[in-house]
Amino acid sequence: MRFNLYKIRLKIRKNKELFLLITLFLISLIITQIYNFNKQQTNKNYINLINNIYFQKNLKHILDNLEPRYEIIEHTIKKGDTFDKILNRYLVPEDEINKIKKSFKKDGNINRLKTGQILNFTIDKLDNTKIVNFSLPISRSEKIQLTRNFALDDFKKTKIITNLTKKIIFQEGVILQSLYKTAVDLKIKPNIIIDFARIYGFQIDFQRDIRKNDSFQIIYEVFVDDKGKVIETGEIIFADLKLKGQSNALYYFNKKNYSDHYDGNGRSIKKALMKTPINGARLSSSYGLRKHPIDGYTKMHRGTDFAAPLGTPIMASGNGVIIRAQWCGGGGNCVKIKHNSSYSTIYAHMSKFAKGIKNGVRVKQGQIIGYVGSTGKSTGPHLHYEVILNGKKINSQTLKLPSGKILKGKNRKLFEVQKIKIDVMKSELILNLN
Repeated sequence: MRFNLYKIRLKIRKNKELFLLITLFLISLIITQIYNFNKQQTNKNYINLINNIYFQKNLKHILDNLEPRYEIIEHTIKKGDTFDKILNRYLVPEDEINKIKKSFKKDGNINRLKTGQILNFTIDKLDNTKIVNFSLPISRSEKIQLTRNFALDDFKKTKIITNLTKKIIFQEGVILQSLYKTAVDLKIKPNIIIDFARIYGFQIDFQRDIRKNDSFQIIYEVFVDDKGKVIETGEIIFADLKLKGQSNALYYFNKKNYSDHYDGNGRSIKKALMKTPINGARLSSSYGLRKHPIDGYTKMHRGTDFAAPLGTPIMASGNGVIIRAQWCGGGGNCVKIKHNSSYSTIYAHMSKFAKGIKNGVRVKQGQIIGYVGSTGKSTGPHLHYEVILNGKKINSQTLKLPSGKILKGKNRKLFEVQKIKIDVMKSELILNLN
């Protein structure tokens, strides 16, 4: 026995490293087996817990309580939306829809919704998708609020009027690319930009007359709610479009039958027709002989073409009555306006007509009548514009048009006072800005 032990020890000493390696391997194997056994037991316990019916009920209860009971919805009206369609989309039951409609019965046709208008309402998802409250705007500063009376299961109706505060805004900018882009970069409201273009459209061609580094100043009104959000825009009180360093200042004079923008001498900037009935366009083809881009032969071009992006608004160049708003063959969608016994204008290749534009409708100078398109015989988006004088098509760009009214007597004195006040206001606004 002693001999055997001695021999074993001797072998161990000679193969010490091999023996140590075998020992470590055996220890690792044992530990792994123990770990795997414990893991299997843990997994088994977890599975038993998950499959436990009481655990499942408690988990469902917790998850149900995590989901909010009330859903607040802000829906923006899209083209083709009706009141019923909108509420059906949010799974509101038919009897609820009828209750809401009945509450609004005295406030006109509820399905007469405007695109872009926002409906706000809250629904109770745990109580048969009931409406808790509903808000319908009826104007920019007024809305009707319905609040559910749970005891009577009907609605309390409240008219909410938002008090608007008038603010005067001053902006000035240097034109590097286009007037429109500079104005947008200054966050001037689109309505004001369009109005600014309309005012100067009588005397300035926005494509040919404006150059890089020309500048402008503008003072205009906005009306804000109690949160400072602009709800609507007002008048342009002052404007100055400086071309090649030359001022073209205009002042707003607000008096019955004389409300208009006037130059420093009290002369209205309005003329019989606007020089350019579109903002930000490029003169792409002048009046005169040219090779027709589609027909391929030289013929007289009896109008002026303005290239502009698809959908650019087109304005009526003067007051008048629409005598045509339809498909005009090669002219595509076109509008013809009779301004007086002498003048008519034609606007062709429109993508679509503006809302309400049809035969017999009276329009005002600067009113949007349609949008730039490429309908009919056209190679790209543009406006084909014609001026007709006593039945003859003439060059709109060389037409000399009579100026508008000139202030005289008492009105001229009132205007001079108003002009001084506006100049003082402008100085104060510039000081505050700096």
